[in-house]
Amino acid sequence: MKLSCTRDNLHQGLSITSHLTTKNVNLPILQNVLVKAEGGVIRFTTTNLEIAISCSVRGKVEEAGEYTIPSKLFFDYVSLLPNETVTLEKDGEAVHIKSGSYKTKINGLASSEFPLVPSVQANRSYQIPVNEFKTALSQVLFSVATNESRPELTGIYTKFSPAEGESVLTLASTDSYRLSEKVIPLVSPIEQEDVIILPSRTLAEINRILSVFKDDVESPSVVTLELSDNQAVFKYGSVELISRVIEGNYPDYQQIIPTQFNTEAILDRDDFIKSVKTASLFSRTGLFDVTLEFDPEERQLAVKAVDATRGENTTNCSAEVSGKNNNVTVNFRYLLDGLNAMKCEKVKFGMIDASNPCLVVPHESKDKHRYVVMPIRQ
Repeated sequence: MKLSCTRDNLHQGLSITSHLTTKNVNLPILQNVLVKAEGGVIRFTTTNLEIAISCSVRGKVEEAGEYTIPSKLFFDYVSLLPNETVTLEKDGEAVHIKSGSYKTKINGLASSEFPLVPSVQANRSYQIPVNEFKTALSQVLFSVATNESRPELTGIYTKFSPAEGESVLTLASTDSYRLSEKVIPLVSPIEQEDVIILPSRTLAEINRILSVFKDDVESPSVVTLELSDNQAVFKYGSVELISRVIEGNYPDYQQIIPTQFNTEAILDRDDFIKSVKTASLFSRTGLFDVTLEFDPEERQLAVKAVDATRGENTTNCSAEVSGKNNNVTVNFRYLLDGLNAMKCEKVKFGMIDASNPCLVVPHESKDKHRYVVMPIRQ
């Protein structure tokens, strides 16, 4: 194997693939990236046996071949190279890398030991707009369950729905304490509903890959998702990510989202965040509790917290409150996660009473984003 390409191309290929590697005592090759060169294309592939990522870049291939190189070491080294042409040449058990006055030799492993990445026989495909998808992922990834006892909750509920006008994609996640849901349009219409659960690690990886391309003018405006019965393939430009799909049924989360409220308040999002952060300094360690007290007559929200050792705090913020006097105690970290993820100036907060879920949505925005936070029962 002998090839040369620009430092930028090499860096991009590695920055997309090198993050995936895992420390596996039984399979040290999983820490390596497979470099395959043929016909003017250099392809980088990594896998952790659950996800596989490959990325192709252009280069000059003098001698076709393939070899695996420790990916973190390779990426860290390429990051420090000058912006000149880089040449790679395999010699025995090592790869010689040259760029300008830089020369190095990295030992690798034979490509025959690298796990075979299966090709997926997809039977359906969807086109998702990139910018909306990135925003949606930032709004649902943080509320996924980390406990493996209910595997379906460690994934993201993904539903493709045909609709009048434009078909839509619904993404939802919950860890039983809070729930995020975001609806975005699809690029092209679809004929029938389709529901899958995608691992959150897969979507976090996709989100990271899209961020690598964010300043690239030539990057596509659409991500293609192809599905078979138990696998998913994301395609974006020269990048392909293959992942398993989580089997099982996602709980019917719609039934816990409240639709009628005893108290509703419209609040300035930044003001609300600041009030919650201020009160949170006095919340009880481990409980992270703040109490929200809504007063329609005074047109305000009081955010309170009391800690026996540190003291207490009440922060008032103005609010357009309708309905009756009401209060609820919530985990301030969960509330702030939801507020920080919203892309709007004002939010609408709806509640029934101190023991029912609360709903936060953007106010007067076409943004179809709903966030539910469960109360802390006193």
